[in-house]
Parts: sequence; C-alpha cells; structure tokens
Amino acid sequence: MTTDPIDISTHIRDIPDFPSPGIVFKDITPLLGHPVAFRSAIDQLAAPFEDASVTKVLGTEARGFILAAPVADRYGAGFVPVRKAGKLPWEIERQEYELEYGTDLLEIHRDAILPGERVLIVDDVLATGGTAGATARLVEKLGGEVAGFAFLIELAFLPGREQLGDHHITSVITYAGE
Repeated sequence: MTTDPIDISTHIRDIPDFPSPGIVFKDITPLLGHPVAFRSAIDQLAAPFEDASVTKVLGTEARGFILAAPVADRYGAGFVPVRKAGKLPWEIERQEYELEYGTDLLEIHRDAILPGERVLIVDDVLATGGTAGATARLVEKLGGEVAGFAFLIELAFLPGREQLGDHHITSVITYAGE
C-alpha cells in the first residue's frame, strides 16, 4: 500500500545542542510514531529504486534498521543489518571509517551479500558520508554492487554526497543550512 507523498519534514523535531553544543539534532521519533507520515517516508525512500533490481537492502545501526527493513519488504528483498563493532555473532567483514575525532568500525556478516547482488543502502541521515561510504566498501568487499543510497535526511551543508562517488543518491528531506 502506497500513500501520496506528504511533507514529512513537519514530523522532524529539532533538538538544539544535542549531543553537544552547537549541534541541532534531527529527531525522527515523531515521524516514526505517525503511521501516515512513516508510511509516506518509506514510500519516498523506496520509489526512486523501484526499477533498480535490488536484491538486498542494508540498514546501518540503529535508525537505519527502522527505515531499511520496510524498504526491503516493499521490494521483496532481503534486509541486512550493518552493525557497530562487536555486535554480530558470526564470521564478519569489517570496515574502518573516519569520525571527526578518530575512527570507528562497521561490521557485516560475511554471507550477508552474495557476489553480484544489487544492494540499496538506507540510513536516516547523510552528513559527512563516513558511515555510508564504509557501508558501500563492505558491500563491494563481499562482491555486491551498490545500487544506490536512500536517506531520510541529508545535511547538504556537510560534504556527505562528495564521499559517495557517482552512485545514485536520494534524500527525502534536504537541509541546506545548519
């Protein structure tokens, strides 16, 4: 069941100075709690890739899980969680990525992506592109092909898009300024 697109930005709450002074956190909790807005958001994430022959949809921990699983369901595709280090119980592939101050690790089960599978990467926010870029490298290490990226929110004043190469990128809501 699809809905007409609605302005889901009215269901995003700004939280100033979280998690640190000067940051305006984009809280998607009101969106998740509103069934019509949530359904519309999922529709808007999924629609640009309807003809992309997606076989797997990856969601990155933690809010990406909430968005990616229903997108996978729309396509009849598998859902794959990409986790922070130490959370997966089986053989893993890992990818280090840069943070503002230091590095972090993402992990995926080695059998989650088969060679040649077309993978859509879904997450809540595109900011600096570090998490999304690391997720794409995990897909490629396992022999998958990145079909594209779908983000609920894009912070266009940060360089995230530049980190993702020539892949198809869609964002439901774009914030041009802080």
